[in-house]
Amino acid sequence: MIQIVNKYKNKITAISGFLIVFGFALNLLGNSKYVDFTLILATIIASVPISMKAYQALRMKAFSIELLVTVAVIGALFIQEYTESAVVTFLFLFGAYLEVRTLEKTRSSLKNLIDMAPQEALLIRGGENIFVPVEEVIEGDHIIIRAGGKVPVDGSIVIGHAYLNEAVITGESMPASKRIADKVFSGTIVDNGYIEIVAEKVGDDTTFAKIIELVEEAQESKSKAQKVLDKFANIYTPIVALLSIVIFFITRDLHLSITFLVIACPGALVIGAPVSNVAGIGNGAKNGVLIKGGEIMDRFSKVNTLVLDKTGTLTKGKPEVTNIQTFNNYETDELLRLVALAETTSEHHLGRTIVKEAQKKHINVSYKPKAVDIIKGNGIRAKVDDHVLVVGNRKLMNAEGIMISKEAENFALAREKIGNTAIFSAIDGQIAGIISIADQIREDASMALEEMRKNGIRKVIMLTGDNRHTAALVSNELGLDEFHAELLPEDKVEFIKKLKMQGHVVAMAGDGINDAPAIATADIGVAMGEGGTDISMETADVVLMADKLMQFSHAYSLSKKTMRNMKQNIFIAISIVFVLLIGVLAGNVHLASGMFIHEVSVLIVILNSMRLIRFSEKKQTIKDKIINVFGGKQIIDNA
Repeated sequence: MIQIVNKYKNKITAISGFLIVFGFALNLLGNSKYVDFTLILATIIASVPISMKAYQALRMKAFSIELLVTVAVIGALFIQEYTESAVVTFLFLFGAYLEVRTLEKTRSSLKNLIDMAPQEALLIRGGENIFVPVEEVIEGDHIIIRAGGKVPVDGSIVIGHAYLNEAVITGESMPASKRIADKVFSGTIVDNGYIEIVAEKVGDDTTFAKIIELVEEAQESKSKAQKVLDKFANIYTPIVALLSIVIFFITRDLHLSITFLVIACPGALVIGAPVSNVAGIGNGAKNGVLIKGGEIMDRFSKVNTLVLDKTGTLTKGKPEVTNIQTFNNYETDELLRLVALAETTSEHHLGRTIVKEAQKKHINVSYKPKAVDIIKGNGIRAKVDDHVLVVGNRKLMNAEGIMISKEAENFALAREKIGNTAIFSAIDGQIAGIISIADQIREDASMALEEMRKNGIRKVIMLTGDNRHTAALVSNELGLDEFHAELLPEDKVEFIKKLKMQGHVVAMAGDGINDAPAIATADIGVAMGEGGTDISMETADVVLMADKLMQFSHAYSLSKKTMRNMKQNIFIAISIVFVLLIGVLAGNVHLASGMFIHEVSVLIVILNSMRLIRFSEKKQTIKDKIINVFGGKQIIDNA
């Protein structure tokens, strides 16, 4: 029965409206005999869905707005105010209809994301090309994607080259060039080119599916303000009912009592916080920023201190080998081969850079080293070709008792002062060479930090495991307030704890892997998503899917705007109810007009929240200006 009524709710509203108009027409034509009957019929028809919802709420021991309206309508019928009872029920249903339609727009970002989900895949099976539903794709399947096609699952390119629009994942509309061995993500579109991929993640394990899941969970989660308002509404509604009874006993005016009951409904107040939350989180998802819930949005808006990792956060995280200096008569390629073999077991970005450099020179690094010992934050020790290699920073050399000659120390210092990270390489207890690696500052770093300072960040600090000379160069280039170099992951954690004890509200941004402990310690952890790594998506409160610092700035501005929007909604709701109640008590606001204004206030609150959906367009304009104004700022020595 309830399902049937809900299914035809819009038609019930329309019939009720038609009967009211028909009743007014009869009255104008002087046929007043059937006017009351028509209005009572309109009231009864429109009251069905309202009273059923009130009954459902009562069974859950909840004091709902529908119950207040039902009581008011019964009262209006009792005092023979048929026009008001009909108009009130119609306006309530019509308001609910408009409310649903406008609320759908606040969730449009999520709906648009879901609509972008791929439906089918073109597989190569048994030597034939066949289309299958995307649910039937399994790991290891060989998939063809042509220009204009959607990537059905996460995978790696095995054939071809293409430009992919990854906006659904990263928020970036500029197509990204993808070649053999590059990762591609479900939901992205091949803008130009042809690729064949091998499926690696399918179904709910794809990055796209996880984004949808995270956004849905985030939009359902409640902010602190929302939780407070929910508790307030649970107390407020019964109090209003009691006050209306008190008013009746004082004034003996049932009409006034009923009007007070309806007008004081907290509809706009209850809906004000969640719609802002939903619109804000949806906006973030559309722009490649995953904000995991209303409470995080609230906390993020209060951040006043920013702590940033260097490599992969302030810099691009794509370091290159800029120089290889050997000592003790070692050949350059031989040193690179030995060090690269040792680093094949390392997940550190500097280690991977050395391996990549060796592969670029067609040096065979398929042999696996023995007795590998990764010393976290310092380097690696391994046995390669019967040689003991120690590769890492000065601390590791000192800890291993390896003497650094004056010549090697001077060379390392010279490289560090021009922005390089000097990797000491010792073979059988002697320094054999120094590999210099450098990275570039992100193009958008300077503008992103400037924007965040304008929006309320008081202090920007860089924490890095890199050497102090390179750290100083980056810090000076970006005008940071502080930097601290040569730190281990646990040092970063302690530093953030100290900041919090001093009263700072701290956001920590890192690559989501080495910085995971510091990210977890901060008030707000921000991960540079690198297209959505599992670790970054799970550990951080906020994930930047495109690895752009301007997304960080956008997320921070969005959190402040969302909280401001929420406060505006609360102010609007309380103000309108306050003014209406004064009008009711003064005898200037009647039941139907009060209900009309009440419903309008709900729509105003929703429309105000919808402004958050357009917030990205403004930020996109700023982003475009940045790209046009600023070029890449290179601090490395590529000589």
